[in-house]
Amino acid sequence: MCYSAQVHSEFKKFVRATGSGMDLESYVRVFWWEQGKDPLRKRPKVPRGVERDILAHGPPVLADLIRRWDTWEIDQLTREIFAQRRRVADAERALQAKATRKAAEDVRIGSNKVAAAQRRLDSLKGQASDQDWRIYPGVYAPVIVAEGGQPVVRLMRYQCRPEGKPALYDRKFPGTYNARRDNLEGFWRGQFGRHHGLLVADVFFENVEGPDGKNRVLAFTPRTGEPMLIACLWSHWSDPQGGEPELYSFAAITDDPEPEVAAAGHDRTVINIRPEHVEAWLNPDSGKLSDLQAILDDKRHPYYEHREAA
Repeated sequence: MCYSAQVHSEFKKFVRATGSGMDLESYVRVFWWEQGKDPLRKRPKVPRGVERDILAHGPPVLADLIRRWDTWEIDQLTREIFAQRRRVADAERALQAKATRKAAEDVRIGSNKVAAAQRRLDSLKGQASDQDWRIYPGVYAPVIVAEGGQPVVRLMRYQCRPEGKPALYDRKFPGTYNARRDNLEGFWRGQFGRHHGLLVADVFFENVEGPDGKNRVLAFTPRTGEPMLIACLWSHWSDPQGGEPELYSFAAITDDPEPEVAAAGHDRTVINIRPEHVEAWLNPDSGKLSDLQAILDDKRHPYYEHREAA
């Protein structure tokens, strides 16, 4: 399964090239649904790269909210780093007197927490990284969909909750960030032929078992260097009781693995749509599922080079 991906860092250029507009309402909805409660405690899971775009280009009301979050979180991270460094220093002094498992664990855990907090702090203060565009299940990402026949960029959660299902569906079916191709006309029949999208990404990541039996994360990148147009399904969910916010969410379609992906130890590969099929894919005819399957058959086959991810 494609458990993670890196959204294309030149996404805005692609949007301009395809003539896509931006669905600002979806952005506002993601950031502001807790308005009137305590928004500082409800920061949505959005890649830092998306937040950087908002800080640079607006809307101003969202940019202001992000700056407030940044100020609050920078303060919290600074406190965390101070506390964990003190924890490490105390444990190191204890180890000098007597080696204990607890002191060694405090050094290890405290050091890891300092490193993680410092990475996040550097990102909030403006240090760019490839991680700025990394998405995981549950994280929101910009997805290209069609609205009135025109391409639109909409912010959606990477884990699809089909329309009409209860919110607990997310916990019952945690793997719905991927849609297996052999299930499109079964499990995904409510979305296939109706709600199609594209995730523009440079890299996809997979968990594989290494020779030692331990899990490894591999990053797969097309050798051509071209961004992938990953075929997706999406859903617009609303709570009939009105207690939960509206949700746009999506799943990436996966198929049998490319040979080099299988050789690396994984059994699925995302479907990389050809550019000439974009319009037909985004504007599906539910009565011609065979035509849509033909688009998936005609996917691109770049050689996917892989490396072990950090």
